Amino acid sequence: MGEKLFNLFSDNPTLITHCPVCNVRYNPLEARVLEEGESAHLVYIKCRQCQSAILALIIANNSGISSMGLITDLSSDDVLKFKSDNAISCDDVIEVHQLLNKEKVLIEYFD
Repeated sequence: MGEKLFNLFSDNPTLITHCPVCNVRYNPLEARVLEEGESAHLVYIKCRQCQSAILALIIANNSGISSMGLITDLSSDDVLKFKSDNAISCDDVIEVHQLLNKEKVLIEYFD
């Protein structure tokens, strides 16, 4: 698994090579593969200089290799934890809204 990922980086010099925040070059060996499929890898990389992290989806197919990434403040363990959680429902959002409104009333009462 690790060697396959290293080949993705070394064979594709424009693929997730630098931190988007501070522009330091990533070491491919620091990348953590969170999930691997036949043609796609979910990869987490944390910058050793600025400590920002990216979560990238690397897709390899007959057309070539492409990636899509996003900057995150999650740890790799957090990504795995939330990935396996249930999706947020409309009821969840309404419940949080109602809770926040109650908190606001309590805060205003005690001010």
